[in-house]
Amino acid sequence: MAREAVILHGVQKQYRDFKLGPLDLAVPAGTIVGLVGENGAGKTTTLRLLCGVSRPDAGQVTLLGGQPTDAARRRRIGVVFEDAYFFASLTARQIGKSMAGIFGDQWDAARFDGMLDRFGLDPKKKVQAYSRGMRMKLSLATALAHDPELLVLDEATAGLDPVVRGEMLDLFLEYIQDERHSILMSSHITSDLEQVADSIAYLHHGQLLFHEDKDTLLQEYGLLRCARHDLETLPPDCVVFMREGAFGCEALVKQRATVRRLLPGAVCDPAGIDDIMRYYSGRDTQ
Repeated sequence: MAREAVILHGVQKQYRDFKLGPLDLAVPAGTIVGLVGENGAGKTTTLRLLCGVSRPDAGQVTLLGGQPTDAARRRRIGVVFEDAYFFASLTARQIGKSMAGIFGDQWDAARFDGMLDRFGLDPKKKVQAYSRGMRMKLSLATALAHDPELLVLDEATAGLDPVVRGEMLDLFLEYIQDERHSILMSSHITSDLEQVADSIAYLHHGQLLFHEDKDTLLQEYGLLRCARHDLETLPPDCVVFMREGAFGCEALVKQRATVRRLLPGAVCDPAGIDDIMRYYSGRDTQ
């Protein structure tokens, strides 16, 4: 098994009004990588490139040790997009039979039926009668029934209620227990990523601003509130971005423990992923 499930090296993709890259990103085998960014940042484009749906204009994409243009490689991944693209008139059972025709011996009908049962999905009911949450569960069941090595999720939990999202997150953690499995998931719901992701990659205007271990990210970054003269005493590499208001400064800082030691009287709260994204994107105004 390759050490990385996915490697993007120097990848670029140019559209009329958008450019992705150059992008270097790796998904280590046996991990969950959370891909975050604003709408239009390039998350879906990145996922399409690594799945072989689109081809890069420059750079190289390595998928499970080979090329994403190789059909055999693509058969080893499972993909769930924001909405299921199944014919509304089909039942889950009919969809299972269609997928069996696509994957052949790789398709595990018993596994698929077990997923339907686990998710409480009636195999005889048509997709058009499913709720959004049920359609997402069906999409996930079809993505997992052939036991893929890599699961690619594009906003798969968006718009779902907390109970359904919790069921999916539990399943993702269960899936990743087998260290040959990996997940790359984009999501605007950063609280979900804080629960399950091993690392966070942040895309902004087509550029990867950082890809860091999640626990380190949440431990190292803080929101500092202090006076301007106090902020200026910190090492320059501690301050990511600062906003000044009528009552002092608010800044995103790295090395939170160091900042708290140097400014013991200042307020320095932990920063969440949303906070980190908000301040990093704010640097564009400087």
